[in-house]
Amino acid sequence: MSSVTEAQPPAAGLRGLPRNVWAVSVTSFLTDVSSEMVLNLLPLYLANVLGVRANIIGLIEGVAEATASVLKLFAGVLSDRLRARKGLTVLGYGLSALSKPFFLLANSWGLVAAVRWADRVGKGIRTAPRDALVADSITEKQRGLAFGFHRAADTAGAMLGLLIALGVVWAAQRSAQAITQSTFQLIVLISIVPALLAVVVLMLGAREVSLSRSLGAPKFGLRQLGRPFIIFLLIVSLFDLGNSSDAFLILRAQERGLSVLGVLAMLITFNLIYTLVSAPAGSLSDRVGRRTLIIGGWVVYALIYLGFALAGAGWHVWVLYAIYGLYYGLAYGTAKAMVADLVPAELRGTAYGTYNAVLGILDFPASLIAGLLWSGLGSWGGFGPAAPFYFGSALAALAALLLFLWNPRPPAAAPSQVS
Repeated sequence: MSSVTEAQPPAAGLRGLPRNVWAVSVTSFLTDVSSEMVLNLLPLYLANVLGVRANIIGLIEGVAEATASVLKLFAGVLSDRLRARKGLTVLGYGLSALSKPFFLLANSWGLVAAVRWADRVGKGIRTAPRDALVADSITEKQRGLAFGFHRAADTAGAMLGLLIALGVVWAAQRSAQAITQSTFQLIVLISIVPALLAVVVLMLGAREVSLSRSLGAPKFGLRQLGRPFIIFLLIVSLFDLGNSSDAFLILRAQERGLSVLGVLAMLITFNLIYTLVSAPAGSLSDRVGRRTLIIGGWVVYALIYLGFALAGAGWHVWVLYAIYGLYYGLAYGTAKAMVADLVPAELRGTAYGTYNAVLGILDFPASLIAGLLWSGLGSWGGFGPAAPFYFGSALAALAALLLFLWNPRPPAAAPSQVS
């Protein structure tokens, strides 16, 4: 395995981003081309073809993320111990790619859940080492830009995947309100190709980053990650408890009257805005601070979720979902860059593993709560489709206020490894 040792800081701008950032970004682009054309239609497949209720869909989505959570932590810690990120990242992307064909055999919600969970195992293995590889490969002055560009590439892949799905649905069933099994299976078949290409690109394009011997042996445990990281994690966790699976937004759009084609077009618009905002927002966070951008993103989220609750027509959801891309562009990649700001370099894998694991575990209660608020349990019918969005809006507003009131001390500078 080839490796890259410490070098001079890269030039400013996208052209100055190192090889690893480009390799990881292209891999994420191809993976999202594959994943998003399938996973965004999965809630509709469950509801329209298999007749699954919203609370079960929430359970599937919540457990899918929670299943990966322990692996995220384990993989992050392991990458710190091994001082190696690439191998685990390749393994994770490979497992997700191999799980895709099994959606063709999933004719019950239990089988769909099993394949979905297998895909998340791959995500659990790759996420923390991948994020640490990006952080290790860039200087602090361009860290926001690197994570923003990665998110932009990831989201551009999602947009292309959705465009492909839109074309398939239009050709196969025109403006039908519900997805059919044959259409879903055709989309799964197409998705296998970019998933495999993504693994090849990562294997050939990325290089291992050699951490400096001066960093010493890593120490593990939440306390070693430091008080600023722990406080940040607690505030983000509060926000995430109201951030249920986007499957509920898709179901809300259909419930308000959008056809399958309308839902796909809505998602494409969202991903376009997300793509356009991510890299500039990441670069802006390098200049004005991560906290400012995250607070702004969470305020947008609170307002958008309030809008989802009040939406009276399908086009309302479409417009709101498009603006929803602004939240992701401002806050998602910026939060990951801030994690690297708060911890020493030798614990980045552990920090990203902890961060992703905690949020992954919270995805289960967040989606479960949303499903229960929407459709209830047993004889209790819940509060209706608007309830999960009122809940998410309130928690986002509270988290934004807490982050505004918290003023962390600038962390001690950590050694940087750049390719």
